[in-house]
Amino acid sequence: MRFTVAAVQAAPVYLNLAASLAKAETLIAQAAAQGAKLVVFPETWLPGYPAWLDSCRDVNRWDSVAVKQVYRRLADNSVVVPGPVTEALGAAARAHGVILNMSVHERVDAGPGRGTLYNTMLLFGDDGTLLHVHRKLMPTYTERLIWGQGDGQSLQATATPLGRMGGLICWEHWMPPARQRLHESGEDVHVAAWPHVKEMNLLASRHYAFEGRCFVVAAGALMAVRDLPAGLEPLLELQADPDALLLRGGSAIIGPDGTILAGPIFDEEIILTAEIDLARIREEQMALDVTGHYARPDIFGPL
Repeated sequence: MRFTVAAVQAAPVYLNLAASLAKAETLIAQAAAQGAKLVVFPETWLPGYPAWLDSCRDVNRWDSVAVKQVYRRLADNSVVVPGPVTEALGAAARAHGVILNMSVHERVDAGPGRGTLYNTMLLFGDDGTLLHVHRKLMPTYTERLIWGQGDGQSLQATATPLGRMGGLICWEHWMPPARQRLHESGEDVHVAAWPHVKEMNLLASRHYAFEGRCFVVAAGALMAVRDLPAGLEPLLELQADPDALLLRGGSAIIGPDGTILAGPIFDEEIILTAEIDLARIREEQMALDVTGHYARPDIFGPL
């Protein structure tokens, strides 16, 4: 089966959910016009990755008024799943006949965990159905200030008309059991969602493709200094040029032998596309199949 996949490399309207959703709808239409049947967005694209956690000092200082106000804005602009935003995303996927992978800040508004934010990946079918929800298992370092931990029940690929699709978020790609769980679920296409795909993130994405014998769409976003939340200016580590990029994109599409099929592209908004052929997966499994002839379950069983 051959089809075109797209990694959307763009900046959202940071901490503005309504404006970011409108931009997403436009970008989905543009990707579909380029022939894409799978459209992938970067980590927490709605309403933007919290790069201020790394770019500003003292964000972990107890009782910081400025940081608490930014967190409130983030929570107010996060996505309830399911809810009006997921309905709009599903409608966009259906209208353009694409499978859509969108990463968001999720806010729980009812029941256990009410008020908690999660780093969440959403997969929509081309009929608009919300097929899969994955919450990041372990927020990394300062990310633990804002996100809860996922429960891991979502570590599985999902059947779609274009093959089995799965995904991991950022540093989940450095978690061997998480990778193996997804490999065992039979991924054909893997989404690697990153804030931006810097060198080590590209290395992880290529390794994942080679190890899992699957195609990988590695999506990274753009963010300029001017996009940092208002009120944090005094906490900036460097008084940089407002146009300087904190997140530089670097999106890439990778084949099941680790070969880069498209990208990486840095420092510009682009919809990166490549045609993939799922038959290539079987060819590469001849040499390595970590869930088949290379698995050795007789050795690597439960401890």
